[in-house]
Amino acid sequence: MKVRVDPDRCQGHTLCAMAAPDVFELSEIDGHATAIDTEIPETLEENVREAVRSCPEQAITIL
Repeated sequence: MKVRVDPDRCQGHTLCAMAAPDVFELSEIDGHATAIDTEIPETLEENVREAVRSCPEQAITIL
């Protein structure tokens, strides 16, 4: 599984980092998220799916 955060859609709600803190990091400036690593270990896949479901901006894509 791979994951990507669209920087144009992300508004810094931080819900993804709450759902999957080992996958997403937040900018200290504006709270916008980026994936720490685009290749997600199998053990974290359900957390990433929860992050996708919880993103109000639909900025997270599973590839």
